[in-house]
Amino acid sequence: MAERPRILIVDDKLENLISLETVMEGFEVDFVRALSGNEALAKALNNNFALAIIDIQMPGMDGFETVELLRQIKHCEILPVIFVSAIYKEEFYIIKGIETGAVDFISKPIDSRILRGKVKVFLDLYNQSRELKSLLEEKQLLNEELTLAKDKAESAVRAKSLFLANMSHEIRTPMNGIVGMADLLGQTNLDAEQRDYLNIIQISGKHLLAIISDILDFSKIESFQVEIEQIVFNLRFEMQEVIHLLKTSATEKKLDLEMEFDDKVPETVIGDPLRIKQILTNLINNAIKFTTKGKVQLSIEFISQIEQELTLKFSVTDTGIGISQEAQSRLFKSFSQADASMTRKFGGTGLGLAISKSLCELMNGTIGVESQLGAGSTFWFTIKLITLNTPAYQQSTSLNQENEQFKNWNILLADDNKINQKVAATILQKAGMQVILASNGQEAIDRYIIHQPNAVIMDIQMPEMDGLEATRQIRKYELQNHIHAVPIIAMTANTTVDDKKACWEVGMNHFITKPFDGKYLINIVERAIKENQ
Repeated sequence: MAERPRILIVDDKLENLISLETVMEGFEVDFVRALSGNEALAKALNNNFALAIIDIQMPGMDGFETVELLRQIKHCEILPVIFVSAIYKEEFYIIKGIETGAVDFISKPIDSRILRGKVKVFLDLYNQSRELKSLLEEKQLLNEELTLAKDKAESAVRAKSLFLANMSHEIRTPMNGIVGMADLLGQTNLDAEQRDYLNIIQISGKHLLAIISDILDFSKIESFQVEIEQIVFNLRFEMQEVIHLLKTSATEKKLDLEMEFDDKVPETVIGDPLRIKQILTNLINNAIKFTTKGKVQLSIEFISQIEQELTLKFSVTDTGIGISQEAQSRLFKSFSQADASMTRKFGGTGLGLAISKSLCELMNGTIGVESQLGAGSTFWFTIKLITLNTPAYQQSTSLNQENEQFKNWNILLADDNKINQKVAATILQKAGMQVILASNGQEAIDRYIIHQPNAVIMDIQMPEMDGLEATRQIRKYELQNHIHAVPIIAMTANTTVDDKKACWEVGMNHFITKPFDGKYLINIVERAIKENQ
């Protein structure tokens, strides 16, 4: 229950104080009496008042002096004061009262109606002020609670980001060894039984990687840890690569997998090829998964162009089982599929479409679906890209085909993980490149100075000296010795926005995540060297 307002009444005659209390009877207030200015000051030190009613003519210390001293007490600086006086009507006293800080005057004899009316106004103002103060205090308390909650949330996000970074590194590093060595093993002479076993390893490994990637990507999106890159790439080549990678899955189900590329769409654009391919891979995989006969078609369509900004539409059409209207409303939500039985039959996390939707939105686009049960589906999305008039990048050599131009290229590969080192080195050597190995950051610097390679592939987490510090030292050495900067490619299982930012800040040029596709590795190395020539 709120405390009742207090009114300070000051007069040297007790009967006048009693008279004032009688006049104000009925107000929900407590009266505090003072028979002199000194007593009023003493009472004011220990009390908060809504109003003070003070007689001007008092012995010793008059009302004017009392108010002047009251104003020096911090919580009385803006205390409303009504002067009561028989000399109220004299102009001199009116002016002096205003100068002292009074808000009103009442002359004696007191008109009870006037006094009650004035007191009511000041009490209403006081109560409103107190309510406002209470609201402000509540707001401040709420703000403090919100700040605390925000700090806890940010701490949780940081902890989550650190966990994701560690989880990504700990999972992707051995997966890179499994997937990479399985791919290399597939290029050796195997009998039918061995190749069948290898095929199971590859399918299982890639399936596990897809699940892990979905979970990590979803977590990064939730934590605002996904950053869209803006790099030059050949759109047609990247789309052909998606088709090539998924062709086997379609062929196994006796499905045609086709691509239609609008002639109005420029081949060389600026955007994030990895994220575009991620969305399309998910959509095409789903189309193949839910189609038993017929075909799956990828279409890339020109929509509009304003200056250099392109709007393109990507569509994946299938002749599969179709999706009901009710199920379509759930498709792009997290952990959702059209039917729970689909998870049991076909597997998957139920995150693919939710991730695709988020990635589209990050690229200023939208995603949707058109489908009927039994009549197939079309999943589509639009994104914005930048066009430019530069020569398209040529397709890189295949994994097991040497390229003459690569024979003169020396690549410094720094990685402390021997399995990952062997995987990457074998891929580069099969393409015809010469590989120089280093197992930590200091070795990478020493071998860079001796061999002056055409490019450096640098792991981030290494003993003695990590990849970031090694890159920093290499850039310092180049600057001091007026050497043309070598392209440095980060190759890491750490995939957060902060990881990439750290790489750019020390002077790295490209970023490859583990596990990596062999052709993509060759393409990035080729691109980095040619950009640097």
